[in-house]
Amino acid sequence: MKFTTFKTPKPRQFKYTPRYYDADKEELEQKKAALGLESTVSHRENLRLQMSRRWHRNRKDEGRSRNSLIMSYTIYAIIILGGIYLIFFSDFIAVLLTAFGVIK
Repeated sequence: MKFTTFKTPKPRQFKYTPRYYDADKEELEQKKAALGLESTVSHRENLRLQMSRRWHRNRKDEGRSRNSLIMSYTIYAIIILGGIYLIFFSDFIAVLLTAFGVIK
């Protein structure tokens, strides 16, 4: 490789010629495989379909848990902020201590 000070070498070219892809036919074959009908989907592609269905199902469950996580964090924040308000900005602690007889 030739080293020069001011020029950087050009990257190597990547030659890619795409194959013909028919999205409608692919979708039809996947639906046939999902229903268990005779299709031209190979065993490997069938396993790939099953994995994608499972991952999709797990993503739905993940979304539910994310929403419940957000809800629980919101509840915790409300409880903490409410406690800070009661301690610093109200006379609730003083009333509580006089009720238990600590302060007269």
